[in-house]
Amino acid sequence: MKDTICAIATLVGDSSINVIRVSGDDSINIVNNIFDKNLLNKQSHTITYGFIYDKDEKIDEVLVSIFRSPKSFTTEDVVEINSHGGKICVNKIIELLLNNGCRLAEPGEFLKRAFLNGRIDLLEAEAVADMISSRTDSARKMSMKGISKELSNRINDLRSNILTLIANIEVNIDYPEYEDAIIITRELIKEKLVYIKDKIRELLDSSKNGILIKNGINISIVGKPNVGKSSILNELIGEDKAIVTDIKGTTRDIVEGSTILNGIEVIFFDTAGIRKTTEVVESIGIEKSIKKIKESDLILFVLDSSIEFDKEDKEVLDLIKDKNVLIVYNKTDIGNFKNTILNNYDYIEINTKEKDKIKILKDKIIEIFNLSDIEKSDYTYISNARQISLLKKCLEVIEDIDNEIKSEIPIDLIEINIKLLWETLGEITGQVYKDELLDEIFSKFCLGK
Repeated sequence: MKDTICAIATLVGDSSINVIRVSGDDSINIVNNIFDKNLLNKQSHTITYGFIYDKDEKIDEVLVSIFRSPKSFTTEDVVEINSHGGKICVNKIIELLLNNGCRLAEPGEFLKRAFLNGRIDLLEAEAVADMISSRTDSARKMSMKGISKELSNRINDLRSNILTLIANIEVNIDYPEYEDAIIITRELIKEKLVYIKDKIRELLDSSKNGILIKNGINISIVGKPNVGKSSILNELIGEDKAIVTDIKGTTRDIVEGSTILNGIEVIFFDTAGIRKTTEVVESIGIEKSIKKIKESDLILFVLDSSIEFDKEDKEVLDLIKDKNVLIVYNKTDIGNFKNTILNNYDYIEINTKEKDKIKILKDKIIEIFNLSDIEKSDYTYISNARQISLLKKCLEVIEDIDNEIKSEIPIDLIEINIKLLWETLGEITGQVYKDELLDEIFSKFCLGK
């Protein structure tokens, strides 16, 4: 990390401003070489107006911000050049920086330096990634909990409790004559671990909400042709996304649309009507529908209430019987047929002629996924697959410790797994890490982050 790096920190294209970020020991000197004002004595957190030069040629009119170490994004000296938007100006400035000693940053390298220099931990870094990709205000709020260290504080509290336990065990082993030390017994270890286990389970149980907020909910609208799937999609998302006709097989491909329910993005997939057909294009659409069914969190099985349940409906039901299914009796304005074969499924009755009927469907989705509770929550959730996996590993380690206590294993041997528990929690925040893991995490960011 001794070299000085540079990259574009904004989206390149037609815009009023682009930001070029430079970080490293020589960042101020390098930018000073191509700027018409002296930056060497500028105070930290100041902005200087001037021009970028290539020898005698003016390249661009810019604002240059100085952030001196350690009070910067990476804790190194950082310079940000605010140039005019557009590829030509930006590329020329990057070329000048490279010619003067910079190296082009790798994806996520600024953030990686911030982590390695102790400014942020891995939970915060991953929260930044989630913030960038947030599609709802709920996702933004959850990301902010990670960025503001609220999740990190919870993990660090658990590690602190475990470290105290380890320290007392060490004192008992190394200094048995020390009368003021707490005598650590197997019963006391078990008692201390109950608190740790409960807190980890709380985080894991609430992670389901975090995953919903982060990834949204995928819902497939399925049924045989002409039951009103496309009309339902259009009403749910409030726009004419899918073509609606009385001709069977109109929907040949999956039509996607989304809406926000109680702060959660809900993505609907209007699938091709499922039936046996020899028509090639329609068959491809049906195959895609079957694949999408497997990936969905909920299936809306749409039935035409104006006609009886038939063989084609049964064929669709056979495809979705092992999924989370809500029966949607549609066209209730012209009929009310039901079938006892569906008695074990939850259902609603709607039609697309009356606007309040679609609200019934939306409210049902909110109920199924408990979205009202999520909306009232404080958004301090674990939602990252890596973090969830490590928390599950912690529970496995605690179970191993419980078994060792039952088997009356000596405490100095039980301590090995207690240390493993402490280290595993440290992997969540990055206090314990492997270089390969860092490379994988930070490579997913853009160049300027």
